[in-house]
Amino acid sequence: MPPNAEVTGLRHRFNGEDKDGPNVLEFSSRNDVDDATVSTRTDLIKNIKGSEVVIDGMIYDLDGFNHPGGDSIKIFGGNDVTVQYKMIHPYHTPKHLQKMKLVGKVSDSKMDYIFDTDFEREIKREVFKIVKRGKEYGTYGYFFRAAIYISIMAFLAYCWSTSVGPTWTLAIVYGISQASIGLNVQHDANHGAASRKAWINDFLGFGADMIGGCKWNWMCQHWTHHAYTNHLEKDPDSFNAEPMLLFNDYPHGDPMRKFYHNYQAFFFLPVLSFYWLSMILNPQVATLEHGGAASVGLRMDNDFIKSRRSWAIAIRAFYVYINIIKPIQFAGMGNLGTTILQILTMGASESLTLAVLFSLSHNFENVERDPVDTHKKGDGKPVCWFKSQVETSSTYGGGIAGALTGGLNFQVEHHLFPRMCSAHYPYIAPKVREICKKHGVRYAYYPFVWQNFISTVKYMHQAGTGSNWMKPLSGDL
Repeated sequence: MPPNAEVTGLRHRFNGEDKDGPNVLEFSSRNDVDDATVSTRTDLIKNIKGSEVVIDGMIYDLDGFNHPGGDSIKIFGGNDVTVQYKMIHPYHTPKHLQKMKLVGKVSDSKMDYIFDTDFEREIKREVFKIVKRGKEYGTYGYFFRAAIYISIMAFLAYCWSTSVGPTWTLAIVYGISQASIGLNVQHDANHGAASRKAWINDFLGFGADMIGGCKWNWMCQHWTHHAYTNHLEKDPDSFNAEPMLLFNDYPHGDPMRKFYHNYQAFFFLPVLSFYWLSMILNPQVATLEHGGAASVGLRMDNDFIKSRRSWAIAIRAFYVYINIIKPIQFAGMGNLGTTILQILTMGASESLTLAVLFSLSHNFENVERDPVDTHKKGDGKPVCWFKSQVETSSTYGGGIAGALTGGLNFQVEHHLFPRMCSAHYPYIAPKVREICKKHGVRYAYYPFVWQNFISTVKYMHQAGTGSNWMKPLSGDL
């Protein structure tokens, strides 16, 4: 249990109360948009064009819009991006939206979260005193660290595919090196946090493809995860491992529960070791329609995504050639079996380095597993998005862990400020913790990573057995 976390009533999340979804927003409640400037067009979200997005119930056309952060926003065309927009624009004012062409409104806009709360305003005000506006991007230290990780991986890739060939030791080290690119390079870049210059973020963002993933699929899923962290219905990360693993704490009798989940605390690490292989074999790189993001309603059929499909396929082919075909050619067909096992070892090494660290972030004792549902059972209003990000995430360690994990040990800070470079998180963490305590927001902090890991193992056991749903002492449901 984190030193300063309190127990949440997980077993009370499913008690038969209304689950039809959050409240529908009324357009008349918006005082930042003049309805007289909106065309007579009223539509449904599912009917908007692939070049349009919905923000706060209003439809904006992205065609011809010169976005300072680059064209990557077009990946979300055809969707309601209210939460994604606000989480990535901490300085948002109504004037920012005036830069885009307003073409109508939708009649089915819903909000799970509220913004501009007292907690949000204070935490942004105090954090921005530490990291000044315009200075939240990558520091010289960040780029130096990124250059080191890139150089190491490039050297190991050369050894792997040409000069040395696959060995057991190289397989483990090379896998960890690839994971380091995922943690320290592509992650900041694909959040738009590495640099103010869009082309630098785009270039470094292809680090996702250089480790067996896909930049565009990653953005679709990961930004959705950030927007709806631990949301029972909208966070793809919370159920992507199903039916093998349960990260969600479903009630007893739920059809997702299987007998083997009672033992998942013992086998979740071996399952996570296949993460790399699942990426390599995933055919969605050809369509760029990520299954996890699609399962929560994200449309990925706009022209921008279609135009990237051939690039995604070409980059994946290059990765497979360098990391699979070349080592087999180098070692020779006589050693085919051993070489394949070494390739799988490399993939498992990368998988465990990435997946274990990611699993710590939102799966630990007393974590808030469904912030929206819990809040609905209170006063019926949407939940503060900033509060939900804190109570669904954990932070461990300090600056050294940050240099090794790309700042992802500061998961609370990262989820509050996803477009801030990870190099700044060690400096803002004490202030974030202080403000959370002042507002009564649960902040889970572990001084050491092994404490967070033990808590995650315990949570996986609790989620697998459903022990959180049992009445104390009696063991009854």
